[in-house]
Parts: sequence; C-alpha cells; structure tokens
Amino acid sequence: MAVTLAQVALTETNPLSRGVTEMFVQESAVFESIPIEPIAGNAYSYEEETVLPGTAFRTVNEAYIESTGVVNPRTERLTILGGDADVDRFLETTSSGSVADLRTQQTRMKVKSAQSTYTDALFNGDEEVNAKSFDGLRKRLRGKQVAQFAGTNTNANVIEQLDALFSLVDGGPDVVFANKRILGRLKSAFRAVGGAEYIRSEITGRTTVQWNGVSFVDPGKHWSNREILPITDNAAEVYAVKWASGFGDVGVMGISNGGVQAYDLGELQEKPAYRTRIEFYCGVAVQGGQAAARLTGFPVNTPTS
Repeated sequence: MAVTLAQVALTETNPLSRGVTEMFVQESAVFESIPIEPIAGNAYSYEEETVLPGTAFRTVNEAYIESTGVVNPRTERLTILGGDADVDRFLETTSSGSVADLRTQQTRMKVKSAQSTYTDALFNGDEEVNAKSFDGLRKRLRGKQVAQFAGTNTNANVIEQLDALFSLVDGGPDVVFANKRILGRLKSAFRAVGGAEYIRSEITGRTTVQWNGVSFVDPGKHWSNREILPITDNAAEVYAVKWASGFGDVGVMGISNGGVQAYDLGELQEKPAYRTRIEFYCGVAVQGGQAAARLTGFPVNTPTS
C-alpha cells in the first residue's frame, strides 16, 4: 500500500533518516500528499488496460462473439536522487553554533534541493533530455488528457474550465497543481462563487485552499530558482491529479526502494569535513488512462468581470 512520507516517518527507526524524511514533508507541499509505493528491485512492471473486451446480450442458443481486451505492459524504473552535505571543520571551530547545528542546516538545504529536483521531474521530466531522470506528467499526458482553456477570463468560465478538467480524471482529482499566480486567480473565482475553504496542516502548519474537496497547491521552485510550473505568455498549465492508493489503483504515485536514506559518513579522509549523504531511489507511476489531466493556456491577466 502506498503511503506518504509523513506516514513513513512515524515508523522510521533510524533517527537521521527519520529527521531527513520529515524535512522532505516540511519543505514540500508535494511530498506532504504524494503516496509512495515501496517496491522490490530496481523497477516496477505492470499492465495497463487500454481497450476493454466487448460484451453483449444474446438470445437462447446464440453464441457470444469472442473479443479480447488490449493490455499494454509498462515498466517504471527507479532513478537515483541525492547529494552530499559537507561541513568543514574550520566552521566547527570558528562558528558560534555547534557542528550539529551546522550539519543540520546543510542537510536541510540539501533536502530542499532534492525535493525540488524530484518535484520538477514529476511535471517536467524528460528521459530524452536527461536519461538519469524519469518522464514527467507533461510528457506522459497526451490526447484526451490535455485540454485547452477556452472562452473568456470570467469567474464563471474559470469554474467551467475547472469542471471540464476534473471530468478528465477518473473519479475526479485529489489535488490541482498550479503556479502561485494561477492559484491567486482561482481563489478570486472561488470567492465569487463560494465553496472554498482553507485547511491548515497539523503536520507542517501549511495552509492549503480546497474547493469541492480538492486541494490546490503550488509545486514551488526548482533549486535553480525557476518556477516548476512557469508563466509563459501570460498563461500557464494546470494539472489535476488523482493519487493512487497502491498497485493497480487508477492514479499517480511515487515508487521507491528503501525510501529516503540518510547516512552520517563522519569526517572524511580526503578533506577535513563532516559529510551527510542523502539518497532516494525513486520514480513515478501513472496508472490508468485517466490518472491525471493537464489544462493549458490558463490566463493570469485580470478577469474580465
């Protein structure tokens, strides 16, 4: 069963790994909710139903017409994400803080970077550009799972466009991801039509707007300071995502072998510094043809009414 990193942290026995896992949740609105399925080996193989077999009514003594469904095999491989956080011994001597405080600071900064790298790949990843990464939702969502914003930028039409986007996701989405400027535009529409509420996380203290039970989240910035879902030509993309609860369930989920791993390597031989290593053997699985949908061309300009 897929679980969030917040749930993983509750049962993690290694104090360092538990602390780093909690940092992932604290630093990322995506990791606060994305379910991650533990797998064995270095890849997850499954079969995706694409065409159902036919069925029909029949009369007495009439034979059925045989038909077979179409199933496509899919394989999602794990990638290796991580980095080393070093603190020079000179800083231990000259800093007013303890070496533990300095290492914690560097470790948190490394976690901020790692979570943004994964989140960026979740949306923008392209194995043809970076073979070490994985394909993200922008590349995976095609055809009927991509809609173009149509009509005027009125509050009523914004809600209609959201409803149309939601209809492309099997059972409706759990979360919508959008740039913070888009979220501001959506909040304006929600205030006009009603039905929105603000939920404060007991785990992180983060406040999230919900509308009709769906959370709206900004995935934030990549560590290089660029927006993960940028504004281009005064418009942006909006992603509606259904989370999967595990193998075979329609939806999106992370996959991992070993979860978030953190190691205290102590003082290095090659240089006078203390090193903490963080690694995450990770990937993403998009199960089912309607696990998520993408809306392009969402305007960020002032509404027309």
